[in-house]
Amino acid sequence: MMLLKRKTSAETLKLQEKYGVPYLVFPSLENTGLVRHAFSTRLGGCSTGDLATMNLSSTRGDDPENVKENFRRFGAAVGFDPKDLVLSLQTHTTNVRLVTEEDRGKGFTRPRDYKDVDGLITNVPGLVLATFYADCVPLYFVDPVHRAIGLSHSGWRGTVNRMGEVTLQRMKEAFGTRPSDVWTAIGPSICQDCYEVSEDVAQEFISVFEGRADNRLLYRKENGKYQLNLWRANELVLLESGVPKDRIAVTDICTCCNLQVLFSHRASKGKRGNLGAFLQLLS
Repeated sequence: MMLLKRKTSAETLKLQEKYGVPYLVFPSLENTGLVRHAFSTRLGGCSTGDLATMNLSSTRGDDPENVKENFRRFGAAVGFDPKDLVLSLQTHTTNVRLVTEEDRGKGFTRPRDYKDVDGLITNVPGLVLATFYADCVPLYFVDPVHRAIGLSHSGWRGTVNRMGEVTLQRMKEAFGTRPSDVWTAIGPSICQDCYEVSEDVAQEFISVFEGRADNRLLYRKENGKYQLNLWRANELVLLESGVPKDRIAVTDICTCCNLQVLFSHRASKGKRGNLGAFLQLLS
């Protein structure tokens, strides 16, 4: 089993492997007994070159058959059928799509008839929500009361526009979800030590988070740039939305610190494939 560099000793994520395919899971989500979920690594697939090996994106120049085979391998390891997938089409928005039975297979077995979708929610058992990453933040949501789930992509734009809050609001509108009931997780993504941002980006976060923008969230360096903590920012959004602290699992794994195991846009200077987050409501 490969070694991951972790930012803390908490190990909020568990590394598993099946059929030669490693993947990460949150014990807190597993313990609900309601969902199957996973976050991929870059290992165990068939893609080559900068995309080696478990690339899950059809937009990075990979052979489409390689991408399909990677989905098949990953599905077999985690325990889902790729025909049940519903894929996002991300453009750093806060648009959240309500996924129904009519969406089954979109993005894998048939074309997507939507675009600009960074979040997916559903209460249909068996559908597998999928979103994609190479430093941005995956957000998982499990509502055990209304048996509903959500999965959202939150880069810095999504985070400053409070994607976690938007997703919870959409779940409330669609299913009656109460944030106080929801189990959430902030998945593998770039850590504060690795994420330098410009003054204009920093000022957006200072404006949105006001008095909460302490050094744990953002600090200025001598070069005039800032180090931004997307993990902390998303945790604040969830807390301020009403999710109890003990229902928020925060990753201890940075994509940029683990280039041999995970794809990172920043560490690879854009020469990379995509990781995937997956969430399925069980019957």
